Amino acid sequence: MTAVASETDRRAAGQALRAARIPRPPKRVPLLGDILTFRGNEPTGSALDYAAQLGPIFEFTFMGARYVVAAGAEVVTDLNDEKRFCKHLGPEIVALRIVGGDGLFTAYNDEPNWRRAHELLMPAFTQAAMRRYHPTMVDVGTELTASWDIHADNGSTVEVSADTTRVTLETIGRCAAGYSFDAFASEGMHPFVDNMVAALRGSDKVGVLWQTYLPRFVANAYERRVRRYAANLHAIADDIIAARRAEGPGHHDDLLELMLTPDADGRPRLGEANIRYQLINFLIAGHETTSGALSFALYFLSTHPEVFARARAEVDQVWGEAQRPEFEQIAKLRYVRRVLDESLRLQPTVPGYYRQAREDTVLAGTYPVRKGEWVLALTGTLHRDPRWTGPGLAPVDQFDPDRFAPEHLRARSGTLYKPFGTGERSCIGRQFALHEAVLLLGMLIRRYDLVADPDYQLAVSERLTVLPKGFRLGLRRRS
Repeated sequence: MTAVASETDRRAAGQALRAARIPRPPKRVPLLGDILTFRGNEPTGSALDYAAQLGPIFEFTFMGARYVVAAGAEVVTDLNDEKRFCKHLGPEIVALRIVGGDGLFTAYNDEPNWRRAHELLMPAFTQAAMRRYHPTMVDVGTELTASWDIHADNGSTVEVSADTTRVTLETIGRCAAGYSFDAFASEGMHPFVDNMVAALRGSDKVGVLWQTYLPRFVANAYERRVRRYAANLHAIADDIIAARRAEGPGHHDDLLELMLTPDADGRPRLGEANIRYQLINFLIAGHETTSGALSFALYFLSTHPEVFARARAEVDQVWGEAQRPEFEQIAKLRYVRRVLDESLRLQPTVPGYYRQAREDTVLAGTYPVRKGEWVLALTGTLHRDPRWTGPGLAPVDQFDPDRFAPEHLRARSGTLYKPFGTGERSCIGRQFALHEAVLLLGMLIRRYDLVADPDYQLAVSERLTVLPKGFRLGLRRRS
């Protein structure tokens, strides 16, 4: 299947599913669709609201753009069958190709650079690689605590999502490309972040507008903006690559070095454009989702003092008096890991993923799907299936890290937890993100008492991924 064919499939998506009488939102307006109930600035929130009203599978339309959404665990689990379904690039991800081209996250399944790069870059995410990255992760975490010490000492609050963005971008920059964004050198963000956020939000709009019957010039106005942001991101990536080439080979052992090292015959392993796209994919995906996960975990820790106390006791026991935790000690923070997992369950930073039929089939034994048609799997509802609760556990909509205790993990199907996607196109950097996030949480839990704002109500900001909006914390140095 070519990229052109994929675009054709994208535009034809959902035709067979129309015949299955899929539930749809009330108050639909002719031609305009569900414009009265769909919130364009909160697409994930809208989809979750629809799921509560309409059940395990539903559709919604917006000016001709049509989405079929799987919300129930049975339907999502069926979509995850790799023999019958595969990854699909949803409209917003197709638009994000303006930025990321055929990088690992934004490539079509049939593009040769996806498999070539996946096989080449897998060694960058082995346990041996994590061991190499660990000291850098600790160094960046120390820079974060130095910044937070200032706020703790002068009694000011920290803007949590901004600082988790700084620390995770700096970490992936140094670990993947030996590049520092000087994340804590000033109060402002690096231009990479500003252009990335604008590009993510713009791609979300462009992807939807491409699906509608609105004249193309409407989408073109947003597309031009995304292309400007993309050009700025490309320039930053090109500068990073040029600086590495100027150093010459043999000075680094990281993801960028793998991409730049020729094969045994002296030929480039990846093309110049693809190296740029892969680097941008990793810089964005390698920090954006982890930043959101850390922010939500800190929110839940700050509002559940009993969980925080238990996590701190574990950190103290495992790390002892060591100033810098060793690599092996991170995996021993099992309760801190449960805090992170439970945060990702309640607030998955990637709220859904698209799946495409490999063949004509029937979804969940009820809905006919033709080859090439696609459905959006909604992670937030999968993670709140009734099977997530049980004796001794809180209701599914409440925070309870003990859901991930070994006895509950053994009793529950792994198909109910998909924060990193599914199948062969799931997140290649999962272990990197988990090690980094548990390490940083451990460092912060050990050093500070978290002071929650009693008036703050959790709100979510959406930009393809999700993160807390307006979330600030007070800090006290541990006595």
